[in-house]
Amino acid sequence: MSPARLLALYRSHFRDPRRERMFLASLSFLVTFGLARAVTHLGRGQPDPFAVVIGDTHVHHLVWGIFLLLIVGYVWLIQVGTGHQGSSARLGRITALLYGAGAALTLDEFALWLHLEDVYWERQGRASIDAVTVFGALVSAGLWGGPFLRATGRQLARPFRRVVAPPPAEPAEEIREPALEP
Repeated sequence: MSPARLLALYRSHFRDPRRERMFLASLSFLVTFGLARAVTHLGRGQPDPFAVVIGDTHVHHLVWGIFLLLIVGYVWLIQVGTGHQGSSARLGRITALLYGAGAALTLDEFALWLHLEDVYWERQGRASIDAVTVFGALVSAGLWGGPFLRATGRQLARPFRRVVAPPPAEPAEEIREPALEP
């Protein structure tokens, strides 16, 4: 599928800016959550190249998530990026992506703020939050982007469809009219 076709599908399925922002926030949430988990898991037991330490305090990625949520909340509070045209629509898309990323970074360390201790790798830190968060993100992305995602799937499958000729029509039965008697 060409990028132009993908863009046309996107535009036709996201005419409502609110629906588009919800989809972008959900997609950003899912991607950021996956990346945060992958980076954290891959770096387990090794020096973290992304770690921010101030003095002796490790700044968890939950802090960056809260920071993003506060910024986006303030921007939306003053109604920047909530319009339908031009730069306002673009800013709305950017803030939706930042909101999803901030929510993912915050909820990824939900157990930390629930237990007020670093239980990220403990049972209570991982038991249900992974399943609930990923499920919620998938459902949300499907809900807000379902029509667009289905249309994109149909377009991607087009080259692989076989053209099947319709079956030949059965010949109609010959109707014989009774002979006229003389």
